[in-house]
Amino acid sequence: MSERRGVVSAGSWCVDFNKTIARWPEEDTTNEVLSVVRQGGGAGFNMAIDLKRLDPGLPVRAMGVVGDDESGRFLFDECDRYGVDRGGLHARAGGGTISVDAFSVGSTGRRTHFFYAGVGAEMSPDDFDFASTRAKFLHLGLPGAHRKMDSAWGGEANGWVAVLRKARAAGLIANLELMTIPAARLAELARPCLPHLDYLIVNDYEIGVLAGVETRRADGATDPAGVARAIDAALAQGSMRLAVVHFPGGAVAGGRDGSRHAQGSVAVPASAIVGANGAGDAFAAGALYGLHERWPIEDCLRLGHACAAAALREVSTTTGVGTVAECLALAKRWGFRPLEL
Repeated sequence: MSERRGVVSAGSWCVDFNKTIARWPEEDTTNEVLSVVRQGGGAGFNMAIDLKRLDPGLPVRAMGVVGDDESGRFLFDECDRYGVDRGGLHARAGGGTISVDAFSVGSTGRRTHFFYAGVGAEMSPDDFDFASTRAKFLHLGLPGAHRKMDSAWGGEANGWVAVLRKARAAGLIANLELMTIPAARLAELARPCLPHLDYLIVNDYEIGVLAGVETRRADGATDPAGVARAIDAALAQGSMRLAVVHFPGGAVAGGRDGSRHAQGSVAVPASAIVGANGAGDAFAAGALYGLHERWPIEDCLRLGHACAAAALREVSTTTGVGTVAECLALAKRWGFRPLEL
C-alpha cells in the first residue's frame, strides 16, 4: 500500500472582509475604511490555500460547514480555483456562512477581528468523516468559534476532543490551531485536546495559557526562555511529538525527546509590511508542510518564517504566500534575525 499523503484542513471556513484603516479609532467617532478585500478565512481555509500556494501538487481536502449562500459559494469557488478537494465541505441551509470583519491598522500593521458565527455555531463532530481519507495529516481549528463544538459531546469534554479521537482512529496525524481568546476559556477548551494531538503549532500567548507559564516580559515582548519552559509544561500534559511556538521575533520548537530548536524570524523591511492578518496561519502552513515532507525541524521553522514574511506583504490572509521556492528566496534576500534561548 502506498504511503499516505496530503492534509485534511478542517473546522472553521469563513469569509473575511479585510478592511484597512489608518489608525484604531475612538468609540463614537466616524472613520474611513481605506480598502476592502473579500477573501476566504478561518483555520480550514487559510491552511488549505496556503498549502496549495506552497505546493500545488499536495493533496488537500476541505472539511467543515458553510451556509447555502453567496459566501458559501465563494468558498466553493476558491477551493475549485486552487484545486482543493471540497467533498468534505458541506453547505447547510437555514443560516449564513461564518464571516469576519478583519481590520488592519495601516500605522501599526496590527489587526482586530469581529466575527459572525452563522451556521458554524451548529457544526458538530457529525460533520467530520475520515473513513475514506488517505491523507496523512489533519489540521483542525478553531476552539472558541463554534458553539456546539465547544460544548460537551458524547461523553467527551467537547466536540474537538471527539473529532480528534475520530482522526486518530482513522490513522491521521493531528495538529490543532487555536485563536487568541480569554485565557480561562482557551485553557478550558484546548487542554482536554492535548492528549489527542501529534503536533501543536501555536503562538506565545496560547502556549503560555495552556502551560500556565508566563511567556511575555513586562514590556509585552516575548521571552524565548519562558516559551521553552511553556513547551515543556505543555508536552507533559499531552501526547504531542513536537510543539512549535511562533512570535514576531522568531520561533521555538520542542520535542518529546528533549530536543530544542530556536529560529529567528525574517527581517522584513518595515516598508514591505502591509498587514499581519494571516501571518500566523502562513507560519503554521510552512511548518506543517515541512513536517509532512519529513524535513529537519530547523528547515520547517525557516519555511514557516519565510511564509509568514511573504504573507506580511498583503492585507489578505493568503495571497502573499508563494511557492516553497519563492518564499525561501524571499527569506534569503531579507535574512533571518538572530535568536537564542
